Amino acid sequence: MRYLKKIHFIKIVLLLLFASCSTVKPITVKEGKFYKGDRPYYFVGANYWYGPLIAAKNIGDRSRLIQELDEMKALGIDNLRILVGAEGGNEDFQVKPALQPRQGEYNQDLLDGLDFLLAEMAKRDMYAVLYLNNNWIWSGGMSAYLNWNGYGEVANPFLEKYSWEDYFNYTQQFHTCTPCREAFKDHVKFIVGRTNSYNGKKYIKDNTIMSWQVANEPRIFTEDDREPFKDWLDEVVDLLETLDPNTLISTGAEGKASYLQEIETYKMLHANPNIDYLTMHMWPKNWQWYSIDDEAGSTKTSIEKAYQYIDEHIEVAESLKKPIVLSEFGFPREKESLSLNASVENRNTFYKALFQRLEDSYKQQGVLAGVNFWGYAGIAKTDEVKGKWETGDDFTADPPQEPQGLNSVFSKDTSTLKLIKEYNDIVNKR
Repeated sequence: MRYLKKIHFIKIVLLLLFASCSTVKPITVKEGKFYKGDRPYYFVGANYWYGPLIAAKNIGDRSRLIQELDEMKALGIDNLRILVGAEGGNEDFQVKPALQPRQGEYNQDLLDGLDFLLAEMAKRDMYAVLYLNNNWIWSGGMSAYLNWNGYGEVANPFLEKYSWEDYFNYTQQFHTCTPCREAFKDHVKFIVGRTNSYNGKKYIKDNTIMSWQVANEPRIFTEDDREPFKDWLDEVVDLLETLDPNTLISTGAEGKASYLQEIETYKMLHANPNIDYLTMHMWPKNWQWYSIDDEAGSTKTSIEKAYQYIDEHIEVAESLKKPIVLSEFGFPREKESLSLNASVENRNTFYKALFQRLEDSYKQQGVLAGVNFWGYAGIAKTDEVKGKWETGDDFTADPPQEPQGLNSVFSKDTSTLKLIKEYNDIVNKR
């Protein structure tokens, strides 16, 4: 309780500071490092994909947004990875409402929400990494574009009649679908060319947007997909560079897990000079490193495998002379419980191990520049019995198809929050 009172006191101080709007310094890349102004920039950030949804004027909850931004700022979190918006919204277990319910048509309330979120982040000297598409069906993404352009019903793997292999085979067609690619480029131009309705800043002039990210976990699905994928990725990266040469560009890749587990393919794809920094993701539960049957032992195994994965990708980043960010990682509560009363001891152990790697890089001025845990759910209310998200429920860090609260960090998770603040204090020393 004493720690929470301290957080609330800091929030009050921050609100007073916000009264005079800060000038956000640009994030640049020099010699394999991020710089904030003239100082190296390292960070413990968060995934906050649903930010524009709760920032929306009509369907959102702006009081919740403000509280959560203040909480994160008080913890030293100044880097948020955010979904620009969903597509379609007609499938089961999919984000609703969608920013783009139909191709080229936009939900104005959600565009307003994106503007409001960025304007509020600017007041707090925070940075946004905005991803523009999604490999996965939970926000529509590439599969929605295929459905819009005559490729038939989406092979939704959450329906009994489709498998994940069906979904992979369906979705990889995006890379060879010319009207899909053109429609997505139109979307990119529309978003990047936007002007914020709250502060009047053009997005291309707004330093709050640290990076445009091509997509969430874009991937090569099969051998036949190699060349089409590279052609598409280069096309989007080069378009972003043309539209906004002053904002950083990243791909949103999981690392080699996005590319048939081939580290050389990861390196080849990220050699494009218009890609400013590298990303990797890490999911011990999904990747079968962690087991509910041996939580202590598999947490240790998860850390060992995580370090191996990080080392492989750091080597690539060093060879390309680019920073790298661990931009997604999650870990469940004890016994994968959805109860906020369940222990987060194993999660904290895993988090601390990754934070220590960031600290080491900070001390050595290395290429590992940041980590974004998945994710911040703040004061969201969840139903530990129901589990999955339904329309009308609070948004949490967990996507709609996953148990709500499984990987989320809530405002009540004080031990985890203390850990986050501790390491942000370390890597933000001046």
